Amino acid sequence: MRKRVLSGILATEESYLSHLEALLLPMKPLKAAATTSQPVLTVAQIETIFFKVPELFEIHKEFYDGLFPRIQQWSHHQRVGDLFQKLASQLGVYRAFVDNYELAVETAEKCCQANTQFAEISEVRVHMKKTIRQSAVFISVAALLYKPVDRVTRSTLVLHDLLKHTPTSHPDLPLLQDALRISQNFLSSINEEMTNRRQSMTVKKGENRQLLKDSFIVELVEGARKLRHVFLFSDLLLCAKLKKQIGGKSQQYDSKWYIPLTELTFQGPEETEPLTIPQVPDEELDAMKVKISHLRSEIQREKVIEPTRDQNFLTSSDFERAEWKEIIKEQQNKCLKTSTLTSMELQMLTSSCLKLQTVHHIPLSINKEEDESPGLHGFLNVIVHSASGLKQSLNLYCTMEVDSFGFFSNKAKTRVYRYTTEPKWNEEFEIDLEGSQTLRLLCYEKCYNKTKQNKEDGESTDRIMGKGQIPLDPQTLQGKDWQRTVIPMNGIEVKLSIKFTSREFSLKRMPSRKPMGVFGVKISTVTKRERSKVPYIVRQCLEEIERRGMEEVGIYRVSGVATDIQALKTAFDTNNKDVSVMMSEMDVNAIAGTLKLYFRELPEPLFTDELYPNFAGGITLSDSVAKESCMLNLLLSLPEPNLVTFLFLLDHLKRVAEKESINKMSLHNLATVFGPTLLRPAEKDSKIPTNPTQPISMGDSWSLEVMAQVSHKGLLLKLFLYYLLY
Repeated sequence: MRKRVLSGILATEESYLSHLEALLLPMKPLKAAATTSQPVLTVAQIETIFFKVPELFEIHKEFYDGLFPRIQQWSHHQRVGDLFQKLASQLGVYRAFVDNYELAVETAEKCCQANTQFAEISEVRVHMKKTIRQSAVFISVAALLYKPVDRVTRSTLVLHDLLKHTPTSHPDLPLLQDALRISQNFLSSINEEMTNRRQSMTVKKGENRQLLKDSFIVELVEGARKLRHVFLFSDLLLCAKLKKQIGGKSQQYDSKWYIPLTELTFQGPEETEPLTIPQVPDEELDAMKVKISHLRSEIQREKVIEPTRDQNFLTSSDFERAEWKEIIKEQQNKCLKTSTLTSMELQMLTSSCLKLQTVHHIPLSINKEEDESPGLHGFLNVIVHSASGLKQSLNLYCTMEVDSFGFFSNKAKTRVYRYTTEPKWNEEFEIDLEGSQTLRLLCYEKCYNKTKQNKEDGESTDRIMGKGQIPLDPQTLQGKDWQRTVIPMNGIEVKLSIKFTSREFSLKRMPSRKPMGVFGVKISTVTKRERSKVPYIVRQCLEEIERRGMEEVGIYRVSGVATDIQALKTAFDTNNKDVSVMMSEMDVNAIAGTLKLYFRELPEPLFTDELYPNFAGGITLSDSVAKESCMLNLLLSLPEPNLVTFLFLLDHLKRVAEKESINKMSLHNLATVFGPTLLRPAEKDSKIPTNPTQPISMGDSWSLEVMAQVSHKGLLLKLFLYYLLY
């Protein structure tokens, strides 16, 4: 693992040096021209734009030249700590670069606008070495100047990774710890200066403007999904972007747009066109950001900022969507004036959001300093019994949502009970909990729209009759017995029974007592018996889902009825010849649930107990290049039945993700669903050391770490989907 981490660092150093080299490319001819009668830039402008870049190149070239041969001649006793300590001791050059950075970018942008010759020169061709192919892109000087800023903030991440896999007895340990201390002190000093600047600013608040609600929501912007923090004030809706935090810096917001409440209307799901998400290289994004900054500067010179008219938001929670609509419509009845803000007023309002915000954490994020994760990890069995209190006969069904680290999604749906005032569903569901604290229930009237023929459009007209929620209290749910509860909502009462099984008991991988069965039997045993490369149960389930489940909203995320899943399990275990007929008549979510149950009950995970420590270590790597290399090498180390089955599943999940605009299952969602199931170890291997002298528990705390990787860097499946199939 030390070698893999260092190989990843070396690869990123190579890329960084190519960026610095590209940045220096126009500097020499510009300097030469500066002494002629027709200079492109003055000597002062050149020194400002390229300040300390040659020194940074020399520092990292020396580091790269020292690290490369040591990795080539690798042994467990190889020392590299002196290289990192020397690199950290030269951070003073970065201090000078960072202090000059804003002036350098501003000077480069002004020179581009004033001098067409420099504008052409400043578009630099950079050769990018990819995993499979090599390509060249054009990046502006202004975009390249951000590379050192980004690089210095990564210094602590790579040192953390390296220290994590360095034994306490290794002579590198004190040198790496010293390098980390220097890096952390350097970043802290920069952050302290930035904090003092922000605290010196004063914010003016509107006398009658009040914050009613705020939340992180996904905005659809020209086909791409962007995380936004939306603030609902008493007279307008403000959309802000949370700026990237560098080295622990405090939060800051950029305003994106605002809409007066008097002009705000809602667009129904049936009116939205399916949109695809374009794949854009990071280098092109950097160039786009610089161009956007030019446009933004021009717009901000205007005295009045015109409000935006059309925006699209995506939420996976009907409960949350209904809450937003209710509070907006209620406030619209009170709000009479149309608000128009000047650029200064908009800036001041956005700055005030730092103190006014009520939601402080991005969904699906964790605080790694916390020893214990909040919420429940395991499985929640829920029986939806019946509903009462209806005044007229309706077609009713219920859906259930649970949160996962603050992010709610739909997990189960009952059948439609037709034309009754007292529906009696009596359906049981098994819901996977990952850091869950709340169970939400929504009751719908099924409205069959005669003018809409396809299923999705028909469901989009369904009306929410009521909604309610109950906390998932660990103390209350400790017992193994069923607990009955009632959720009141708008005059309706829905009766439930719930039972919780902790992760410790729910994912114990126990060998089957039936040697001829399928569930709980080693995958190699099943494929050998069947004389196949992929187990029959996997092929059958995927075939049926491909036939009629690819456009099912929430496929693999929404739970199937527990009794149907158990019936299919029994049929596969007893080699029932009618299993294909049974599957064709069952809800497709039950088939998806059966497949997930099969992988969950394997005696060891698909990625094996033996390789689990390496996979777990690889997932936590901060460097993306090292992570990719580690994961692909480990994948090829799997036994043949495991590898072929995983690739068979992976190919199917790719096709599922291609229909994301319909089924709402992105690569992120699929990784969240399958990651822990395919990777979690058997109980006997649930504790692995990340440091030989410090064994740690890998139970629920590991689930929390996996969830963090899902949200921020991409878990195992997400990474494989991107790098193997695209």
